[in-house]
Amino acid sequence: MKCFIIIGLMVLLSSCDITSNANKKINGVSFVASRDSINNRHIKPVLELHANYVAIMPFGFIRNLEHPRITYNSNRQWFGETKEGVEQYVNAFKAKQFRVMVKPQIWVSRGEFTGKIKMNSEEAWKELEETYSKFILDFAKVAEEAKVELFCIGTELETFIDHRPEFWFELIKHIRKIYSGKLTYAANWNEYNRTPFWYALDYIGIDAYFPVSDLLTPTVEDCKQGWINYKADLEMFSENLKKPILFTEFGYRSVDYAGKRPWESDRQMNNVNLEAQLNATQALFETCWDEDWFAGGFLWKWHHKHETSGGNENFMFTPQNKPVEVFIKDWYARY
Repeated sequence: MKCFIIIGLMVLLSSCDITSNANKKINGVSFVASRDSINNRHIKPVLELHANYVAIMPFGFIRNLEHPRITYNSNRQWFGETKEGVEQYVNAFKAKQFRVMVKPQIWVSRGEFTGKIKMNSEEAWKELEETYSKFILDFAKVAEEAKVELFCIGTELETFIDHRPEFWFELIKHIRKIYSGKLTYAANWNEYNRTPFWYALDYIGIDAYFPVSDLLTPTVEDCKQGWINYKADLEMFSENLKKPILFTEFGYRSVDYAGKRPWESDRQMNNVNLEAQLNATQALFETCWDEDWFAGGFLWKWHHKHETSGGNENFMFTPQNKPVEVFIKDWYARY
């Protein structure tokens, strides 16, 4: 009799573990680099959000879309964008039991879209490959030394990938020799289904700026209807590759038509609409977060000085000090 009781208890505990693991998601924020080091005052609001992951984002810079040389880790950059800054940010968050993704990114002069980076000669392509490899591998070493859990090998570089796929396969091999954690790539929402190297990574990373509604102030249901266009494809894509999907970026601006072109950061779009941001965000969570194929995601974006960031007059992406922050805090607390 005791034997049956013990076995039954083991089965029950096992099922509880399965349920617990099923509820674990990456509740992340994209933590914006600043000119300063960070301390517990900057981390506390992220803890209070119930986030369990942060993305730390060093930057490299390119002069224009045809320029092959990436400059980075210079004394003209903000502290948080440099090697020293990344190390300090990672150590500060890990001291508070956060997990971390290091996500090196490129900034093209005048804010041009990185997906259009394209060289005009073989020589230039080779130089870009050389400088990009150095940029990524240097931060992969930082990630390994800091015992970072997740490393992103690039962000929204579709033309570079389309024209030089062999380079990316070789780059992943080199990263694996340096870095022992999990790997992803941050594909743009309309790029992920033609990215060729997912099988060599651990997560299918998507910057999830899917258009979900053309309405000025869409309801939650309006936006959930918009997700119908994508959800089945995402699930099938994940199942076919046997890889979970991670939203390497997600979020909406607090503006009119927040769900129409969510990737837009044009400051001329400045009609504040907190309800549109809240409804679109709620629809994303209710559509994706409970799905088995979905690993979680990183909210775009979070500034280190919480008390002066965002607010009810702010029309940009951050949820800070807006109604949507309260919703996200409640949602993250469940997982």
